[in-house]
Order: sequence, then structure tokens, then C-alpha cells
Amino acid sequence: MGGEYVCTLSPELVQRAKDEINEVPERRAADIEHIRDWLKHQPHINARMDDWTILRFLRGCKFSLERTKEKLDMFYTCKTLCPEWYKNRDPQDKKMRAILELGVALLLPGCDHQGRRIILSRPGVFDPSTTSIDELSKTMMLLCDIFMEEDETLSVTGMVMVEDFKNFSLSHLAALSPVTVKKMTTLFQDGYPMRPKGLNYINTPAAFDTVFNIFRSFMKEKMKKRVHIHGSDMESLYKQVPREMLPVEYGGTNGTVEEIKNYWLQRLDARRDWLLEDEKYCVDESKRPGKPKTSAELFGIEGSFRKLDVD
Repeated sequence: MGGEYVCTLSPELVQRAKDEINEVPERRAADIEHIRDWLKHQPHINARMDDWTILRFLRGCKFSLERTKEKLDMFYTCKTLCPEWYKNRDPQDKKMRAILELGVALLLPGCDHQGRRIILSRPGVFDPSTTSIDELSKTMMLLCDIFMEEDETLSVTGMVMVEDFKNFSLSHLAALSPVTVKKMTTLFQDGYPMRPKGLNYINTPAAFDTVFNIFRSFMKEKMKKRVHIHGSDMESLYKQVPREMLPVEYGGTNGTVEEIKNYWLQRLDARRDWLLEDEKYCVDESKRPGKPKTSAELFGIEGSFRKLDVD
């Protein structure tokens, strides 16, 4: 979406945005302007200034102006301190294309009964002997950015994740360092204006408990309550995610993984310029008023593992 925001929400969703995230259509433009003006006065942040980007963050923070400012600062800070995930994000780069072709993350067509979007992620499809966890994470974040940029419903009703751990082995587990997990959870919880409403884990292998305990140690309490571990029980998953919303391979009728993947490959190619340009939006810590932020401060894991032993 370009400069000025044009609402694409149904009247029902406009009402929901009022009720659930304090969005007042008559005040929307003024709130966006307030945040834009604040961003202009931050010497260390070079941010996207278009209405839609700012609105996404306002919605993710339920229109609290202070929380929106904190999240925007955090988003650009995380991005800058994670160059391995945010530099050279070209969907036509050979290595990235190969990972994208695996269908590692898919925003499924349509919405569930509560109007939420479903994101299917498949961390077991990549080969840890040829692909690093950073290359995988970079691809995941790129997809996530495009999902948010392209879909307005997501910013109001939120999303439900289905994480398929089929073929996730000990070699996958060995590639996954606690630092990577901390980065991922910090980004999603503190940096991104996502509204995660449920986390569903399926086809979980024996090694899964170890992975999950690491993730869980960094999760906020609210998120822990939204976790459902289904193992191989698809009927249990269908209680959380309507069966018809899922791809054919998961017992649903919502297209095949291949079709959905190809749709998003097309969208990524269409947004290639946006992605390449996105690199310049970042922070300059040398210009931050007060103390510069460091990756040790943001993604450091000292102390976190003591909690693990106690659980």
C-alpha cells in the first residue's frame, strides 16, 4: 500500500477493530500523524512513514500511542541488530529461492470462524546439512513481512499458527541454538505488531520437548496459555483450526501446499522492490539519545536457562 491508507475492512471488521483494539475511524488519521511526527523527531530511527505501516503498529498495540512508539523503536532496533536475517533479502537469490520453494511458511487462504488468518509453518522441511538456521530464519521473517504487508485482516483479527514438526530430527534440533530461539521470540513478541491468537504444534517428534522448553522459557504468560500440542492427533488440531481451512495434505480442502506456496512466490516477486528497499529502514545506534542498545542486551540469554532447570 502506498502513502495514504484506504480501508479495505468489511463494516463488521471495522466494528471489531473498535471493540477489540480501540480503533476509532474518525481518529485514525490523527493517530497515524501523531506517530509519524514522533518518528520524524527520533534522530536514530529511519522508519517507513507510510500510513499502512504505522497503522499496523497502532493496531498491534491496541492504539496505545506510547506502546506503539516502543514497539516501532524495538522493531527497527531488532532488524538492525539482526543483519543476518534482514540484509540482502532478495526473493530471487538462488539460496533463498531454494528455501522458499520448500514451502517453509504459508499464509492460508481465507479466515477461520473467528475471522482469523492461519499461518502454517513447516520447520522440518529444510535440510540442516545444507541450510543454516539463519538462512531459514531470514526466509521466515521475509515471508512474515509480506504476509503483514499484504493482508489487512491480519492486523485486526490476528492469526493462529500451525507448526508442523514432521521430519524434524535431532540434526534440526542441533542447528537450533537458544540464542536463535531468543531472537525469534524477542522479534515476534516485542518487535512485530502481530496478534497471535493460538500456537498449534502437530507431528511433534521425541526431540520436540527440548525445543519447546527452550521456546517456552522465553514466552510471555499470555502466549503460554494459547499453546496446544496435538502430537499426531489431527482431530485435536481440527478443534482449534477448522479442517476445511487446511491444505489437502492436512486433511482439509483449502488448496494444496504447492498451490499456496506458488501464490506466495508470485507475491514475493511482485514485492521484490519493496523487500530490497526495506533494508535501509533501520536504526543508527550512534544517534540514539541515551545509551545505545546492543544485541547482548536484546538477545542475551544469561539467566534464562536457570529457569529451564526449575520447570
